[in-house]
Amino acid sequence: MRIHVSHFPPGISKWNKIEHRLFCHITHNWRGKPLRTFETVVDLIGNTRTGAGLRVRAELDKRQYPKGVTTTNAEMDALSLHRNEFHGDWNYELHPR
Repeated sequence: MRIHVSHFPPGISKWNKIEHRLFCHITHNWRGKPLRTFETVVDLIGNTRTGAGLRVRAELDKRQYPKGVTTTNAEMDALSLHRNEFHGDWNYELHPR
């Protein structure tokens, strides 16, 4: 299976039409509510709806992840990584080995 990865460059979310148009609905939904826990934030995001019928789904990932894990150069070199011509640092494919 090929995996296509596309990242937006830093500071570009205002041009990401979906994120930009959805964030106003999320913030409207949690207006005036104390955001004291992750569960509260995720619940408020997950209960966001728009007038056009968009429903947001959000889920808190409670798994524990080890800190300080690094990838060696050898591990990176072993990947079948193919950078796109357009901004290959942000857009690439991982192909099966």
